[in-house]
Order: sequence, then structure tokens, then C-alpha cells
Amino acid sequence: MQSGSLLRIADDSDPIVGMWHVTFTAQGNEVGPPDGTPIDNALVTWHSDGTELMNSARPPQDGDFCMGVWKKTGNNTYKLNHFAWFANDTANAPSGIGNPTGPTRVFQRITLSQDGKHYSGTFTLDAYDTSGTQIAHLVGVVAATRITTNTTVPDLL
Repeated sequence: MQSGSLLRIADDSDPIVGMWHVTFTAQGNEVGPPDGTPIDNALVTWHSDGTELMNSARPPQDGDFCMGVWKKTGNNTYKLNHFAWFANDTANAPSGIGNPTGPTRVFQRITLSQDGKHYSGTFTLDAYDTSGTQIAHLVGVVAATRITTNTTVPDLL
């Protein structure tokens, strides 16, 4: 590798690259939300350099923006290691700003459809307090639809 060159993590033409509407739904939790409970609804971009950005439908003070890194693991299969980096717990905060809460890690294993218009898979969500102690563990399923130049707001709702 030449000095000053960038390491390529993924090909620009990788079919996962693009913008997606993604939903996260609880499934298989022994303790926690019952199957079918919505966990998140987000707009996500997968970039050719192996990074990912998510804008969640959550309020900004709850941590609506997160980032991750991804890797292709097989034919149309991927893993994503994703972090929501700190937020605020507004449950008992009279001002609405809340007390700091720790980060959350969301790990996904997904499969892209043959036509490249959808993906689905599983996720594991582990939330931590500010000292790094795990305070929540959830599992579920993820489903996504590609956003194109023709996608409209009603398509996303």
C-alpha cells in the first residue's frame, strides 16, 4: 500500500450502499418488551467506506443520531456494529433535558434481498449507564426498504 493512500473497506458498487427506511421490532425477549413491540423507526445510510449513519425517529434529547461500521460477511449478508453515543434520560427530569445516560450498542446481522430493494435480519441492543454497566438487553428483528429518488413521505409512513 502506498503512503498516503486510503484503505478501501467496500466497493462503491456494493448493493447495500444507499439510503434505507428501517424498523426495529422486539422479538424473542424473555424479559422486556413483548414480541411485536416497535423499538425504533429510522432513516439509515450505508456508505461505501464501510460506515453507516442512522437518524432515529426518537426525540433528539433521547439520542436520535448514531453511527456504525459494517462488513460484508457473505453473499448478500452483512454485519453492522452500531453505537448511539450517550443521550439524556427525560423520564424524571422536570426541565425536559434530563440526566445523562450511557451509550447503546446495536449489533445487526442482515440479508439483502436479491432485488436489492429490502433487507431483513436480527438485532441485539445493549444499553449501558455512564459508568459502562449494562442496564438493558433487547433482541428483535429489523426490516428495511430502500429509499430512492422516487420515494415520497407517504411511502415512509
